[in-house]
Amino acid sequence: MSDHLDRRSFLQALTVAPLAACGPTGDRVDSRPNIVVIMADDMGFSDIGSYGGEIATPNLDALAAGGLRFRQFYNAARCCPTRASLLTGLYSHQAGVGHMVGDYGHPSYQGHLNDQCVTIAEVLGDAGYTTLMSGKWHVGESRPHWPADRGFDEYFGLISGGSNYFKLDGARQMATGNEPYTPPEDGSFYMTDAFTDNAVRFLREHGSKQAPFFLYLAYTAPHWPLHAKPDDIAKYEGNYSMGWDELRRRRFERQQEVGIRSVSWDLSPRDDRVPPWEQAEDRALWERRMEVYAAMIDCLDQGVGRVVETLRELGKLDNTLILFLSDNGGCHESADIEQGTPRNTWADPNAMPGGPGSFDGYDRPWANASNTPFRMFKSWVHEGGISSPLICHWPDGIRVAPGSVTDATAHVIDLMATFVDLGDAAYPAERAGRPITPLEGKSLRPVFERGNRDGHEAIFWEHQGNRAVRQGRWKLVSRRQGGTLAAGPWELYDLAQDRAEQRDLASEMPDRVAEMQSAWLEWGERVGWVPFDEVR
Repeated sequence: MSDHLDRRSFLQALTVAPLAACGPTGDRVDSRPNIVVIMADDMGFSDIGSYGGEIATPNLDALAAGGLRFRQFYNAARCCPTRASLLTGLYSHQAGVGHMVGDYGHPSYQGHLNDQCVTIAEVLGDAGYTTLMSGKWHVGESRPHWPADRGFDEYFGLISGGSNYFKLDGARQMATGNEPYTPPEDGSFYMTDAFTDNAVRFLREHGSKQAPFFLYLAYTAPHWPLHAKPDDIAKYEGNYSMGWDELRRRRFERQQEVGIRSVSWDLSPRDDRVPPWEQAEDRALWERRMEVYAAMIDCLDQGVGRVVETLRELGKLDNTLILFLSDNGGCHESADIEQGTPRNTWADPNAMPGGPGSFDGYDRPWANASNTPFRMFKSWVHEGGISSPLICHWPDGIRVAPGSVTDATAHVIDLMATFVDLGDAAYPAERAGRPITPLEGKSLRPVFERGNRDGHEAIFWEHQGNRAVRQGRWKLVSRRQGGTLAAGPWELYDLAQDRAEQRDLASEMPDRVAEMQSAWLEWGERVGWVPFDEVR
């Protein structure tokens, strides 16, 4: 446990009183909500049941049925930028993580959270919350940039990016608090379960206290390598023999059935680098990849169920805001099709996906299905790369009908603002004598209360040369050109009619393109963007 909990107790005594009422025993009761953020890693828009998927996710689906789902919630296209934006309420460049964890010699691309930002843990901690984290950090590889250095009272997890699920890769590091952690080598360790176990432990140790808590549970599932427990894989054996084309069609239809797809959405064509299923070579291996991927999400959902049940046992479920999202779209990486080299050559080249000796990804064809109905993937800022499920569950605070779906447009930068609002916290102008970059996000409280809100005038993206801006129904987007670092031409889409980005209107509306491009360039200058060819 961090040694700054005593300071938290003092701050709590100062901040809780105006929010408290007397309970039946005369004790002061803090009525602010507990907050739990659960994030998947490399999971596509359509993978879970309440967003059209066939994978068994009963616990997430129950949260959706009892809460609120977003159709138009966005992440920042890749793991590090999304995590930086989630934690700080800023665009990732402003927080120092404009790309990944490498230091490229620019303040916006230093590879760890800078001292001009504050984290949710720091802000809520100062407001009297107990702050807990279990899972993947990936916004600072070395001290003093670990979770316990940035406001978390308790931490267990993976400091680095994706790792072997059954053991710790030599290049990765795990920690408990600020101490290195090495998993047991007796065959009992599985990363997803370890994250759940420690999240539940933290809730049991701190959940009965008067102070509200903030828990950030950041899974690595279903990020490659494709590793899952045999019993979970067995549930999905034979389920994907229909192939990726039929899977996309079925998910598209199911999205209408579960109410997540607007009738104006089209299904984008199969990615042009993906063959028809009937022409795919080694279909047994392809099926196995998707079976393991599904098993990984299934296990994640089981963990969500354990967290929810713990909250219920503690009597905290009704006044806990639970949010579930993904850090980016489905991941195309690991390409047999792209590079001719399967990921399992990194370990045992003869291993089928699933066990600790394999190292494989599910690749572009299945990622194309994960992102149904959108196109493109993780790292790009077309809709397939940045569209995320967002499930919100809070019986005491969400006023719209259970199971509602909202068309409110929101971005991961909005989470900090939401928690500051609901937690009656103060976002600081300075901290420890240093000026703090003003908050970029806007609270989601109005969406919880009436199903919509006055959104952002514009929201922006940039990741390794891929660029976008959305203003209302209009989206201007550009992708980096092939293997070069040069930015490509701008494309313009009317997302109200063409969410799958199939009808480029740029040549028909040059004035709108120019206006939105100007807004993007002004944003880029403001947040510290550097052209990707200069960064690299």
